[in-house]
Amino acid sequence: MSPKVLLNSKEVTIILHRLACQLIEKHLDFSDTILVGIQPRGVFLAERLKQILENEYQTPEISLGYLDITFFRDDFRRTDKPLEANKTQINFIVENKKVIFIDDVLFTGRSIRSALTAIQSFGRPSEIELLVLIDRRFSRNLPIQPDYRGRQVDAINNEKVKVSWKENEGEDVVYLITS
Repeated sequence: MSPKVLLNSKEVTIILHRLACQLIEKHLDFSDTILVGIQPRGVFLAERLKQILENEYQTPEISLGYLDITFFRDDFRRTDKPLEANKTQINFIVENKKVIFIDDVLFTGRSIRSALTAIQSFGRPSEIELLVLIDRRFSRNLPIQPDYRGRQVDAINNEKVKVSWKENEGEDVVYLITS
């Protein structure tokens, strides 16, 4: 079965601007707020949001970091294939800052749980929020909900949501794939 397009490029752009506006409403000046893209796929969304906030909404000096959660996952030893870790890049103080985790798809919540553990290595944030492009709301294994969501998708277990970014795959599009 061919993949179904959930969001095309124009719809992704509209959602990104809406998410940026929601962040501005809540955080206004971003002096105590840090964006953290969860490696690997949340980085594209985080970079795009930072670009929109700085270039189109003239929000100055937004701190952006990348967090690798590979070895904080509860299932990292349960695979036969070798794991490839990504690079964590957090070059600022997290202590007493508001951290916004950014990821492309919220599925079971396990990645976010891992991110909560991993960020503690960099200090204790005063607050942590979650922003996702796609929220698969009926698939959660943990009681984790996003503070900001682009779109809610009701996908069943044999369906997969795939986000493609023009920086990586050449186009901005979100697919629903049935396996």
